Amino acid sequence: MDYQNTLKYLYESVPMFQQIGSGAYKEGLANTRALDEYFEHPHRKYRTIHVGGTNGKGSCSHTLAAILQEAGYRVGLYTSPHLVDFRERIRINGEMMPETYVVDFVEKHRSFFEPLHPSFFELTTAMAFRYFADEKVDVALIEVGLGGRLDCTNIITPDLCVITNISLDHTQFLGNTLAEIAGEKAGIIKKGTPVVIGEATEETRPVFAGKAEEMHAPIVFAEDDNRILKAENSDNRLLYETREYGCLQGELGGYYQIKNTNTILHALSQLIALEYAIKEENIRHGFARVNELTGLMGRWQKLSDHPLLICDTGHNTGGITYITQQIKSIVYDHLHIVIGMVNDKDIRGVLNLLPQDAMYYFTKASVKRALPEEELKRTAREFGLHGNTYPTVTEAVRAAQEKSLPKDFIFVGGSSFIVADLLANRNALDLD
Repeated sequence: MDYQNTLKYLYESVPMFQQIGSGAYKEGLANTRALDEYFEHPHRKYRTIHVGGTNGKGSCSHTLAAILQEAGYRVGLYTSPHLVDFRERIRINGEMMPETYVVDFVEKHRSFFEPLHPSFFELTTAMAFRYFADEKVDVALIEVGLGGRLDCTNIITPDLCVITNISLDHTQFLGNTLAEIAGEKAGIIKKGTPVVIGEATEETRPVFAGKAEEMHAPIVFAEDDNRILKAENSDNRLLYETREYGCLQGELGGYYQIKNTNTILHALSQLIALEYAIKEENIRHGFARVNELTGLMGRWQKLSDHPLLICDTGHNTGGITYITQQIKSIVYDHLHIVIGMVNDKDIRGVLNLLPQDAMYYFTKASVKRALPEEELKRTAREFGLHGNTYPTVTEAVRAAQEKSLPKDFIFVGGSSFIVADLLANRNALDLD
C-alpha cells in the first residue's frame, strides 16, 4: 500500500474517535499492554513527560517541546487530534514522521494487531512509542488522549506529570461532575512522580491532592504561585512580565495561554530540579517560536488581516469562555462568526456564551460526528444568534469573506474539525 491507502486502511479498519466518537472508545488497557509487550516496551528507552487536562494540554505540550528542543534535546511529541495531516500527531523536533514509516509499520505488524481489533488511538500510540524508540529521542512529550486513568498513554513512567485544568467534557466517558472527571485525569499521577496542576477548583483540588498523597507524589498547584506579574496582547502575541525570567514574548496569542504559561513555568522548575539542562535563553526562544519549532496550528491563529480572520480550536465551554472574552477585546466594524460543532459536545452551553451582535455562518465539518448545520442554526436561534447555513466550512468562510469589509473581523471555530477543514482549504480561500 502507498501512504494514502494506508491511511484509508487505518481510518476504515480501526475505530477512530475523531470520526465516530463513542463507538471508537475502548475502556481498559488490555490492547495497549499487548501492543506494548509486542513492541518490547519502547517507551522505556527514553524519558517522558505526561500532559493531561481538558483544555490547554496541546499548547503546553508543544511549548515544553519547543523549549527542550532549544535546549539541545532530541524531542518526541505525541498529540491529538491532527488538523491536516495524520503525521502531525507524531513529531521529532517538529518534523512529522515520514510517510514511509507509517506504511512500513502497518504492513509489517498488521498480522499481529488485526486480531486484537485495537482502536485507532491504541494503534497510533503504539506507533508513536515505537517510532520515538527507533529514532532514539532523548525525551518525549506525551499528551493524554481522553481522560487519563484508562487512556492508552498511561503505561509510561514519566519524569513529570502535568494536568492543565478540568472542564465538563466527554462526560459520557469521564463522569458528570468536575470531581468525577478530575478523578479520571488524576489517574496519570504516578508513584513518586512530581505533578503540576495548572488550575483547580473547590471540587477538583481535593481529588488531586488525595491522589498525590496516595501515590507519594510531590504536587504543585500552579495557581497558588502565579509567576506572571503582567500579561498584555501585542500584535497577536502575548508579552509576559515574569518573576524569574523578566519579559517573555509568547508566540501563542490566545488569552487562555496566560494560564497555560504559568503552568509551563512551574513545569520547567520541576524539570530543572530533575536536572534537565534548560537555560533561560532556551525558555525565551521556545516561547517565542513554538509554532515554528513544533508545527503547532489552530491556537488563536491569524490567517488574514483585511478583514482580520482568526481561527481557534476551542470547542467546549471552558475554551469558548476565553475566546469570547478575547473577541470582545478586538476593535472591528462588524463581527462574523463561522461556527460548527460535533454532536457529543455541550452545544447549548457553548451557544449561550457566544455574542449576539455577530452575523453567524453555521456549517459542519467533514467528520461523521459533525452536527448538521440546520440543527445548529435552530438551536442557536434560542440564544439570539442569527445567520445562514452552509454545507461546508469552505463555503461558509468564503461567504463571510464576501460579506466582510476590510475592518471587519471573522472568527472561525467551535470545533477542532472546523479549524481542520479551514486549514486544509486555506489556499482555495486565499489565506496566508
